[in-house]
Amino acid sequence: MAGKMSSHAAAPVRWSEKQRQVLGWWRTPELRRRYDAIICDGAVRSGKTTCTGLSFLAWALCCQPGQDIALCGKTIRSLRRNLAGPLFERMRRMGIDCRERFSENYADLTWGSRSVRVYLFGGRDESSASLIQGMTLAGVLFDEVALMPRSFVEQALARCSVEGATFWFSCNPEHPEHWFYKEWIQKAEERRALYLHFTMQDNPALSPQVIRRYERMYTGRFYERFVLGEWTAPEGQIYDMFSAERHVAPAGNRDWQRLVISCDYGTVNPMSMGLWGLWDGVWHRLRESWYDARAEGSRRTDEQHYEALCRLAGEFPPERIEAVVIDPSAASFIECVESHRVFRVVRADNRVREGIAAVSRWLAEGKLFFDPGCDQCIREFSLYRWEDGGSERPVKEQDHAMDDLRYFVMYCEQEEKPGGFCAARVERTRR
Repeated sequence: MAGKMSSHAAAPVRWSEKQRQVLGWWRTPELRRRYDAIICDGAVRSGKTTCTGLSFLAWALCCQPGQDIALCGKTIRSLRRNLAGPLFERMRRMGIDCRERFSENYADLTWGSRSVRVYLFGGRDESSASLIQGMTLAGVLFDEVALMPRSFVEQALARCSVEGATFWFSCNPEHPEHWFYKEWIQKAEERRALYLHFTMQDNPALSPQVIRRYERMYTGRFYERFVLGEWTAPEGQIYDMFSAERHVAPAGNRDWQRLVISCDYGTVNPMSMGLWGLWDGVWHRLRESWYDARAEGSRRTDEQHYEALCRLAGEFPPERIEAVVIDPSAASFIECVESHRVFRVVRADNRVREGIAAVSRWLAEGKLFFDPGCDQCIREFSLYRWEDGGSERPVKEQDHAMDDLRYFVMYCEQEEKPGGFCAARVERTRR
């Protein structure tokens, strides 16, 4: 076997204490027994990517010789440019034989009598999960894991069935409701993951002048994310007038004057429904139904969604539910609900800008309250945002409860026009 491998020999600058932790944690038997994963997140240019990649490959050669491992990025091209290319070149300078097979997206690393095969994968979208099926891996590194679909990440983790397999993650922060933040960073101890948070001060390659330049470049939420490395909600929040202190309160038990259910339909995307009750001129979101097929691992049929709708109505007789307002594109679900001849279906008004304006007005006027149990709707208020560049279009993510809220308010606006509510009562018939 070749001489002792040194990750320091090729370093153009000294390593920071945080980087040394990444490079050496697996060499300590106690830490290796304690942790199955390592997570490195934080500011841009904080020095986490290079040391994570070097440590991953060194770990594989030392602890998993003869096995297959994987480097994963958003795309193969970005992975080669940002991590694999510079990493393989650095390994060569450290005396590691590295032979790349560009057409087949893998490289063979050899150090003395030890070798590993490193496969490269891109996790661009949901379909990418199929690319990694059937593999048997001893470890996987996800570079910028927050940009990858959850299905791809979980499929790759499921491939790590070799004894002693270890997971490696690096990323810049996203919003605090991101699945990786909630499922891995907040549960690091439960996941047996060593969590290390990086700031620009952890990168010795950055001079104080460069760090100050970065600090001057950003303000507000961008400063919190890119410079401080914090998982914060993005700027451009659409309903910035929403306040948990003002708008969240227990609904209690009342003799509700009107009851309405609103629904944003989803098969792969989440299905969001809300039950609303009117009391003394104020609408309360009493409770909600939420089903995320990706998170649950299986899709519901329209009949199963209908059963969830009935459970949401709960103790209220169907005749007390004034209307079920449904996403107008949900043709199959509308047909399903109508076929039962129990609830009156109203196809929602899906004008986006007009609906956002109406919801904003109702929030500002104090006409909407949300029971604390409606956590998905309350959560999305902090995430629902405009597209960058001054666009008047909302970002199409984290918006399912926001859409069912918008459908509800637009329905009420129409019903409360002169003659509108009476017309709705006349229309309410059973087949």
